[in-house]
Amino acid sequence: MAQSLAEELSGEIISVDSMQVYRGMDIGTAKPTTGQRERIVHHLIDVVEPDAPFTVADAQRIGRTVIDSAVQPSIIAGGTGLAFRAIVDPLDFPGEDPALRSELEELSTEALCRRLLEVDPAAAEHIDLANPRRLIRALEVFGVNGLTPSQRAATPAAAAVRCYQPYYPFRAVGLDPGPGLEERVVARFDGMLEAGLLDEVAEIAPRLGRTAAQAVGYKELLPVVAGERTIADARADAIAATLSVAGNQRTYFRRDPRIAWLEWDDDAGVRLERARRELKI
Repeated sequence: MAQSLAEELSGEIISVDSMQVYRGMDIGTAKPTTGQRERIVHHLIDVVEPDAPFTVADAQRIGRTVIDSAVQPSIIAGGTGLAFRAIVDPLDFPGEDPALRSELEELSTEALCRRLLEVDPAAAEHIDLANPRRLIRALEVFGVNGLTPSQRAATPAAAAVRCYQPYYPFRAVGLDPGPGLEERVVARFDGMLEAGLLDEVAEIAPRLGRTAAQAVGYKELLPVVAGERTIADARADAIAATLSVAGNQRTYFRRDPRIAWLEWDDDAGVRLERARRELKI
């Protein structure tokens, strides 16, 4: 759909898929084909090697650079809700302190919670205190710029994010998966296996960084490559993980009142025409 709209509008596509940024992870992330990329310029694809760090802040910087320099419409497509909002909304990403983060990662969740509550007694109103990743990030941000979660939540930008007031004006459609999602996910993953996904995982395995190694499909097939499990078990887990991600993405995007939802139809032409009407193209 994004490809067709981009061709009609002479626009460019900004991918907000969190794993398509990694080079060599082609089959398992369902990257656009060579032909599609020759017809339409795609951004945020093949940006870094799979062992290199890449953050949402990086996606925000690149995506906004594309939009600010674009003459024709920029079409944002993909599945990572935070990356989408990072580009279109006034989300702020403070700097990082790897040394401090490493120190914090050695602490228990209880110790992290105590440390955060010492500097911000109201932190529970803004972050999940049972989530160690959130606690670590909150304490890292405090160490970098001295702002607590409560202070960050009180900024005008944070208020705008909560109210879905965008950094850029935009129109958006979401495609509801409708019935038959599981069957389509199964067919999609089996198609990836037939296209050589296992060989791709084996080839790239030595170069996968911590984030890239968590990609659905790659994570499940890595033990197969290592001879530690069967491909049948990995296939079942990858399909289940894909369905879980799809459900989480739907829940995340459904919260956004700016997205107009389109009813599913098996005919891609019908889906495209519904998007055209909604977007007034």
